Amino acid sequence: MTETLAPALPDDVDGLVHAVLAAAAEHGLSIATAESCTGGLLASLLTDVEGFGRQFERGFVCYSEEAKEEQLAVAPDVIRRCGAVSGQVAVAMAEGALAASRADIAIAITGFAGPAGPGDEEGLVHFACLRRGHPTHQHEAHFGPVGRGAIRLASLRIALDMLAGAIRLTPG
Repeated sequence: MTETLAPALPDDVDGLVHAVLAAAAEHGLSIATAESCTGGLLASLLTDVEGFGRQFERGFVCYSEEAKEEQLAVAPDVIRRCGAVSGQVAVAMAEGALAASRADIAIAITGFAGPAGPGDEEGLVHFACLRRGHPTHQHEAHFGPVGRGAIRLASLRIALDMLAGAIRLTPG
């Protein structure tokens, strides 16, 4: 049986992961992830670097609406009113991840990494990052129909940048 290995991580993403984990370690902070369209890729990256086990507290992969409701306590009416891919749901996911963990910072990602239903914008991704004692930071990205892999990789870059920003905040 031949084993297929994932392609190497681009240097910029690898560098961002190391920088985020080193900064989190320096400040004694831990991270929780709440992922939908990235399917746990961010959590995987944050656990790939040896020596930073204390910086990753836990991850939630909530691909379905029911998973978002059950694991992260996202209110069904928020999903119904705003859509599962929305800034409001991203914020609720980040808040839910922080509430359901002991982490200091939570990052949430929800989007359309590939073709979705009628009226859904392929490449639309919403992010929310929350550090305890600080306001939530949101970001909306429109990557376009560039393919699932490219959208997920670009989403990782934004999420890591947002985590770096949350780590730099003055303690609340």
